[in-house]
Amino acid sequence: MESAMTVLLDTCTILWAVSDPDRLSPSAFQAISDQHTQILVSAISSAEIACACEHGRIVLDRHWKTWFRDYLDLNDWTCLPIALDVIEEAYSLPPPFHADPADRIIVGTARIEKIPIITGDRRILDYPHVNTIW
Repeated sequence: MESAMTVLLDTCTILWAVSDPDRLSPSAFQAISDQHTQILVSAISSAEIACACEHGRIVLDRHWKTWFRDYLDLNDWTCLPIALDVIEEAYSLPPPFHADPADRIIVGTARIEKIPIITGDRRILDYPHVNTIW
C-alpha cells in the first residue's frame, strides 16, 4: 500500500489545478493527481482569489465564494483555518522573507503542519526554510 502524502497548495496552484493544469510542473501535477495525496489549502487563498476577482486580475465563471467552495468539494480538498499559531509562525519566519501577508500565512501553515507547499512562486521556492514541490 502506498503511503499518503499531504501537501498545501498555494493560491496560484489552486487556480492552475482547476483552470489551467498545463501550467503545473510535472511534479506538481503528479502530486495533485495522485489519489493518495491529501490536499490542503489555506483559508487565506479564498481572500487572495476574492481580491484578484475584485481587481479584475482573474475572471471566474461564478462568484469567487461559490467557485472556491465548489472546487474544494469537487476535489476533496481540505481548507485549513488561519489559527493563532499560524499567524505567530507567519510573522516569525527566519529571514529573509518578503512582506506579502498571504505568502507568509501559506508558508507559516506549511511549517506548522510540517508539509510541503506546491507552488510555482519563485519567492517561496527560493526560501530555504520551507519544503516545496514544483
